[in-house]
Amino acid sequence: MASDAVHDLNSLISSEGRDFLIRNNGDQVKNSSLIGKNVGLYFSASWCPPCRGFTPVFAGVYEELASKGDFEVVFVSGDNDEESFKDYFSKMPWLSIPFSDSETKERLNEIFEVSGIPRLVVLDADGKVSTEDGVRIVREHGAHAYPFTSDQIKFLKEKEEEAKRNQTISSILVSTSRNYVISNDGNQIPVSELEGKLIGLYFSVNGHEPCDEFTPTLVEAYKKLKEKGENFEIVLISLDDEDEDFKEAFKTMPWLALPFKDEKCEKLIHYFELGDIPTLVIIGQDGKTLNANAAELIEEHGIDAYPFTPEKLEKLAEIQKAKLESQTLESLLAFGETKFVIGKNGAKIPVSELVGKNILLYFSAHWCPPCRAFLPKLTEAYNEIKQKDKDFEVIFISSDSDQDSFEEFFSEMPWLALPFVDERKKFLSRRFKIEGIPALVALNQSGRTVSTDARKLITAHGADAYPFTEERLKQLEEQLEEEAKGWPEKLKHQLHEQHELVRTRRSSYVCDACDEMGYSWSFFCEECDFDLHPKCALENDGAKKEKEGWVCEGDVCRKA
Repeated sequence: MASDAVHDLNSLISSEGRDFLIRNNGDQVKNSSLIGKNVGLYFSASWCPPCRGFTPVFAGVYEELASKGDFEVVFVSGDNDEESFKDYFSKMPWLSIPFSDSETKERLNEIFEVSGIPRLVVLDADGKVSTEDGVRIVREHGAHAYPFTSDQIKFLKEKEEEAKRNQTISSILVSTSRNYVISNDGNQIPVSELEGKLIGLYFSVNGHEPCDEFTPTLVEAYKKLKEKGENFEIVLISLDDEDEDFKEAFKTMPWLALPFKDEKCEKLIHYFELGDIPTLVIIGQDGKTLNANAAELIEEHGIDAYPFTPEKLEKLAEIQKAKLESQTLESLLAFGETKFVIGKNGAKIPVSELVGKNILLYFSAHWCPPCRAFLPKLTEAYNEIKQKDKDFEVIFISSDSDQDSFEEFFSEMPWLALPFVDERKKFLSRRFKIEGIPALVALNQSGRTVSTDARKLITAHGADAYPFTEERLKQLEEQLEEEAKGWPEKLKHQLHEQHELVRTRRSSYVCDACDEMGYSWSFFCEECDFDLHPKCALENDGAKKEKEGWVCEGDVCRKA
């Protein structure tokens, strides 16, 4: 966002006794030569991986704009030593504040409130800030964003919307300098040969665990579709930072790719509004986007998801609904010869012995701080529930990275587990769409899913949440509503004396007294974003009760 402040460029980049900037060959350039130009202040450092990734992209854009003669960039280094600065600066075609001038660098960081790098602040010819979000703009639009004004960005977004309406596979993949994609044996294949095919654009990073796990599944599906003679192709859009990583991953893939660090890679991230990886964008035979991300469909259904049309997805949804309706504990946990869970000392308990019980599937890991923090609360609830109902059990599904960590964490638990190496873990994570841990999935006595958010229920209600059904949740809400009627609408508390706390409905929050999650009701200060659990707010030594007939505000109490 551009600010209304106008800066004197010469004052910004000069210091006492220095009226010049430097090039990476040591040449000095007078600060006055930048007057009347659009100037980018580039805050960056060699120790910062995102900076190292962005600098080559920005250098390419700079070279494109150099011929205009009215744009310059000044590097404001965040490096810790001169050797690192020189090595990093040697890769930059623009100017820099001398490394030794720490006072000017600190001043620029303060003026533009730099809290993260890389950061690109662009000033126009009059010293007014055109944008403080230059890094994102360069990534999304490249040299076309120049002169980085809000009007230019608006114009580009309008063009982008028009391009989406008229999208073709060529408009997606072809650049001004390239009209081909590559195979992993080095051949160039014209993009025109992809016209009329169903195309999957595969956004991936080598070494990123979800991508590494998904790629073999996609390879298998791709080969099966090719064997069937389907008119289908995949193009890798690599987001790797290193050429070696790109080559290592691409050699395992039987499909095509954009060249490493191609200018289109960054632009397509923005164009398709990429939120996560791996992502498989499906482009229809008409060149229009058919599915924004078919990765999950491939994982769940394999080639049965092909050709990813709305009609096919509707059929898959019906199949999935039927699976859920017929779900049993054995259909979830009995795979081939693997029909058991384990107890302490590795004892094998047949899944058949758990049929007819209410079950919690506990997705967790020792390395995860929220998991370790949640374990005592879950253990307390487990013990309390078991005293009331023996037909209840918890099964730990570990995301630990090694056997020792699994065993250490499992030793703290009074329940059962899947073995550390077990194919069912991946299946269950995908089945219940586990995106974060700790997570608790509740199954009823017939094996049907009653809640995929039982962690929230345990946190809010403890053992009282059992058996985690909608009916039980409704009962608890009604009880809480009735209880809340006896609470004051407002109160003062010694932990937050500057404002009154108001009884407020809150979907979720962290209590500022006990640091635990809270749900439903809070005593809340909106101005300070301060929350207290009702139990914390209403403790006798915390809440300050006002005398009847008096109202207290700040440091004064007055008669009502």
